[in-house]
Amino acid sequence: MALTRDFRDTVMERARKDPEFRIGLLTEAIECVINDEINVAKELLRDYVNATIGFQELGTLTKKDPKSLMRMLGPKGNPSLKNISSLLASLKESEGVKLHVQALG
Repeated sequence: MALTRDFRDTVMERARKDPEFRIGLLTEAIECVINDEINVAKELLRDYVNATIGFQELGTLTKKDPKSLMRMLGPKGNPSLKNISSLLASLKESEGVKLHVQALG
């Protein structure tokens, strides 16, 4: 009998252990927002939050109810640009990274 593991659990475990992978998740989520792939961005952000600071801490940082943040990043969530911007700023600060956008032509 083959042993299988849930993909999400694998991603979360790697994100907890590997700072470069975490930053990659965050960067990819931001690229998805820029490219209007909001559903993918929400899923990446949800995985990132669950693997790192958790929704309780994110709620403290953003001054938003953790349950509202969970709904915002859920499958039916429709976050405003202001909320996404606030969330990303808090996550970047928490991770200790600065990201720069570069146009490729």
